[in-house]
Amino acid sequence: MLRALTGALRLPGPWSRPPTRGCASDAAAGDPEIQVRALAAADQGITEILMNRPSACNALGNVLVSQAGKYLMVFPVQLLEALAQLREDQQVRVLLFRSGVKGVFCAGADLKEREQMSEAEVGVFIHRLRGLMNEIAFPAPTIAAMDGFALGGGLELALACDLRVAASSAVMGLIETTRGLLPGAGGTQRLPRCLGVALAKELIFTGRRLSGAQAQALGLVNHAVAPNEEGDAAYHRALALAQEILPQAPIAVRLGKVAIDRGIEVDIASGMAIEGICYAQNIPTRDRLEGMAAFREKRPPQFLGE
Repeated sequence: MLRALTGALRLPGPWSRPPTRGCASDAAAGDPEIQVRALAAADQGITEILMNRPSACNALGNVLVSQAGKYLMVFPVQLLEALAQLREDQQVRVLLFRSGVKGVFCAGADLKEREQMSEAEVGVFIHRLRGLMNEIAFPAPTIAAMDGFALGGGLELALACDLRVAASSAVMGLIETTRGLLPGAGGTQRLPRCLGVALAKELIFTGRRLSGAQAQALGLVNHAVAPNEEGDAAYHRALALAQEILPQAPIAVRLGKVAIDRGIEVDIASGMAIEGICYAQNIPTRDRLEGMAAFREKRPPQFLGE
């Protein structure tokens, strides 16, 4: 088992940094619905993914009918493309998801579009949406900045992130049962890991909506902040949280994430074995030696991600 895990838990190799650009599909018109922005100067290492679909409140759909009568998932595909470009980029130390639409993070599935699909097309759509959420399980830490509504698939997207920050006035919930549906993009698995089984069942069974403040009290979000006039208070708190992560040893942070995510899925003995494998991978890094030298010399460490 340990031999198999060693290969499975190894971090990806170096990758040349892709250019910052919007990831619009050829089928989209106007501004890209998914925009990727690498921050600079003191924030270098933080990359933002901006969701920008104001016509549908960032709903996870944008299904267009082509001339051949086929459905095309433009918005989710754009997000998949952005994640694929960034996934193995070792210079991305924190990935932050935010909205470019005031008052909303992500309104979930586009039910108007879903209603036009056949049963087979719905099945394909949900399968791809589930794959998208799995891709958000990114090597570097991920943060969702929830300024506004995060309902259904929108909350599932946030749950796929490592950390969540919300405006206290934000509204969130897995509301699928109020529409004759159930969470289909990982919500039934991720919410219990976040809140415990009984509370997750209560929220899913009732379709209850929570404010950001209520979500923080339950442990669903890490931080809830007072909203501001610009509607981006959660984003600024998420950016501050990313800035706290930024100076830390990036390989150790990534391996710590692997140890937690893989370890929580197994029994304690197997989890300890996974932790040991991750620790062993960190021992030969230059960053570990730099951390020890900085401690000895009483100076801040300068980590390179090597």
